[in-house]
This record gives sequence, structure tokens and C-alpha cells, in this order.
Amino acid sequence: MTGMHKTVICSESASIGASLSMGPFGVIHSHARIGDRCVFGQSVMIGSRVVIGDGCKIQNNVSIYEGVVLEANVFCGPSMVFTNIKNPRCEFPQAETQYYIKTWVKQGASIGANATIVCGVTIGRHACIGAGAVVVDDVPDYAIVVGNPGRPIGWMSAGGIRMVFDSDGYFVCPKSEERYHQQGNRVVCIAS
Repeated sequence: MTGMHKTVICSESASIGASLSMGPFGVIHSHARIGDRCVFGQSVMIGSRVVIGDGCKIQNNVSIYEGVVLEANVFCGPSMVFTNIKNPRCEFPQAETQYYIKTWVKQGASIGANATIVCGVTIGRHACIGAGAVVVDDVPDYAIVVGNPGRPIGWMSAGGIRMVFDSDGYFVCPKSEERYHQQGNRVVCIAS
């Protein structure tokens, strides 16, 4: 556990990969699993049994609650929010694993500052969630989603370039040289 600020509280049962960098006032709860080369900002909370893949970057003031899975290279912008219960009630507590609704964020997705991810959704590979968006539905791979409720407005390559497809529905990313094809309401990366 290299690079963790002295104020970080970490459960002994958490599994931490190599080279975790974590800013002040962070908390890692029991049985959390964190991959290699992750960078967490100030005041980041990782809940019990949360799974975080290699190379994730979580900015300041983000809480990742039980039921959330982040695959490799996911970016979580400052103060974005995950939920894990659809209808919380203080009088009738639901603070047990059986009540938590799963949320899955796939490889390379980016979530902008102050976005809210309502539990039970899957965010596709390399999707881009705009700042302040409220995501209530599944997000396809490579989709750009903005607004409240969040709606797709376009497509972004794994390299972070907004896709403009030619007349045959193809796009080549100038960063990665990967080739993409739009097929109706989805985009696929094909051999470069």
C-alpha cells in the first residue's frame, strides 16, 4: 500500500493492489478489492465488498458503495455519486447486502464531475457520462450521455475523440487508429 496518506483508514480485510495512491481522509471498508495502479483523491470512501479494477482514477469526494463494480481504467470525476438502494427509508433500514442493487461500470468508462449514477444500471465500455448527468438507464459502449435524465447525444472512441461517422457508418480514431462502426443504436470497435 504505497502512497496512502497517513489519515487514510483501511480495513485489514481489504485487498489492495500495488501502487495505490490515496489522498487524505479516505476510508476503505472491509473486503473491498482494489486493483493495481489506482489513484484516489481526497475524501474518497470505498464501501464494503466494492470491486475496483486496475488503473482506476477516483477524484475527490467520491463514495463508492457496496454493490458497485468498476472494471479497469474507469474515471470517476469529483463529487460524482453512486447509489445502491432505489427507495431508501430511515424508518425501515436496508443496510444489508441483500438490499443493495448492483451497478456495473465497464472498462475505460468516464463519469464527469457531479454526475449521479442511480443503482441497477450498467455503463458500457469507454462510455462518457457528462458532468452533472443523472444516469437512470443502461448506457451502451462508447455512448456520450448528458442531462437529467441522462440521454445519449453521440459517441466517443476509447481514445476520447468524439466520433463523426462517414456515410458508411465508419470512424477511425486519430489517437489510437482503432476503427469503429455504427450499427443502429450501438457502436463496435473492429480490427484496425
